[in-house]
Amino acid sequence: MLRTPTPTRPKAVEDLIDGSLISKLGPLDLTSRKVFFGKLKGERRSKKRGESVEFADHRAYVSGDDLRHIDWNIFARLDSLFMKLFLEEEDLSLHIVIDASASADCGEPSKFLFMQKAAMALGYVGLVNLNRVAASVMGGIGPNHIRDLRGRRRTHDLARFICSIEPSGSFSFKESAERIVMSRRGKGVMLVFSDYFFKEGFEQGLRLLVGRGYDVFVVQVLSPQEIDPPLTGDLRLKDVEDGDLAEITVAAPLLKRYKANLAAYCATLQNFCARREMNFLTVRSDTPIDVLVLDYLRKRGVVR
Repeated sequence: MLRTPTPTRPKAVEDLIDGSLISKLGPLDLTSRKVFFGKLKGERRSKKRGESVEFADHRAYVSGDDLRHIDWNIFARLDSLFMKLFLEEEDLSLHIVIDASASADCGEPSKFLFMQKAAMALGYVGLVNLNRVAASVMGGIGPNHIRDLRGRRRTHDLARFICSIEPSGSFSFKESAERIVMSRRGKGVMLVFSDYFFKEGFEQGLRLLVGRGYDVFVVQVLSPQEIDPPLTGDLRLKDVEDGDLAEITVAAPLLKRYKANLAAYCATLQNFCARREMNFLTVRSDTPIDVLVLDYLRKRGVVR
């Protein structure tokens, strides 16, 4: 895949999410297939019984219980004392991971630019709902982590971090995953954006990321040119990350085999994720961000 010759680099939050998208993101909130406990009281339901306004269940009264929580309606009907239990509201962390390798900076539209915009959109949803938001970068040049952002006023801090990333070179997915796991706080949702074209394989890295209190969503981003290569004839290809060379003749049979291999690779990745209860999505880099968030990720339970 050819690297984008003059890639567009966002400079500010307005280059990542515009007013129209912000208005669509405003009513959304993060969700999860699992229910987590958080360190701070926020806006997230947990299974922990507390004293919020949302009713959960009843249990029999025992000596010493707070009389204010007795359900007197049940007492009037059954002549027995039962306590009302409520769901306690607790926070949910959001951790976004972006692939900043040289291969991510390929395609038209750029896969990396798509990841930046997606990260900003999801981060915005987390911030306006008072979730704890963090972002990590795999590879690239610049800072590789920002965390403990909370509230709408931190939107520009997240945008500055995302805009400061310069994709470059390659990285070890396993080593990056180890660093990210060590930096995670609390429990919540993690979205990992990458093309997942790692020569070392994706298995070790994903095994490290799964679990440990996080619901992991694997988002594979591919460019239209990777899905349907516009190549023909005799070509000399060079790997943008490690410089490996290959000489090939592109013809219809080779393209057919390439597409079959790509489909098989994506299916292997999807099956690996399914066996470990990680949600999986392959998305093209020309997909509008509102479609990604409002359609694809909503259907998969990332937002509601």
